[in-house]
Amino acid sequence: MLGRRRLVITLVALGVLVTVGSIAIALNFNKNSDALWRIVSQQCVPGQEQKSRPAPCRLVNMQDGYVVLKDRNGALQFLLIPVAKITGVESQKLLNPATSNFLAEAWRARHFMEEKRGAIIDDRVFSLAINSRLGRTQNQLHIHISCLRADIRQQLDALSPRLNARWQSLKLGSHDYQVRTITRDEFKRTSPFIRIANELPGAREDMGSYGIAIAVLADGRRVLMVVKRNLLLLNRASAEELQDHSCALLK
Repeated sequence: MLGRRRLVITLVALGVLVTVGSIAIALNFNKNSDALWRIVSQQCVPGQEQKSRPAPCRLVNMQDGYVVLKDRNGALQFLLIPVAKITGVESQKLLNPATSNFLAEAWRARHFMEEKRGAIIDDRVFSLAINSRLGRTQNQLHIHISCLRADIRQQLDALSPRLNARWQSLKLGSHDYQVRTITRDEFKRTSPFIRIANELPGAREDMGSYGIAIAVLADGRRVLMVVKRNLLLLNRASAEELQDHSCALLK
């Protein structure tokens, strides 16, 4: 009886914790969630169109529909952000084949990290990340272009022989991820957003619950890592957790 009472108390406490955490996330999200959108729509795009000056963005690419902005966190971290209003990973626009392959474009934009550093960076250092709807702070899609965590790099290198085109459930860091590899051409040809929606059961109807990260293996294959939100496990699906904005791999 005592054990059952403790179990009930534990479950109630956990429920309260999750509820409070969700409220805190929502309040923080709503407080300044349009900051990136204002920078893109009110500064970068008008500056490029009117004066050919994209500042504070480093690049405005109207043809492919995105800007590249230096993030305030991390010496080398950049963000790729659409010029159209796309709230986040849950947007149905990302599942339209006519929409730019923003993740492939973000990988191409990694050269901004090299220019900032003033030196060539091995591809195995780079990573991309997008957080889920509850794992982000901004109400505009933004792809984090940054360094991979050193321990995740080591783990992927060890797993490389068993990674292939089939989805596998693997623990990366402290959370469970669905992981598969794609070739360079597959990465360029098909948006990972569309691939995830088509291949992971239930994902198409619930894309906002997923965080996505991408890195590269030594043989050039891309690794697609997808985490699903689970608030009971205090997992907000922030795939950015696999990144290291201090770039220890470069030290």
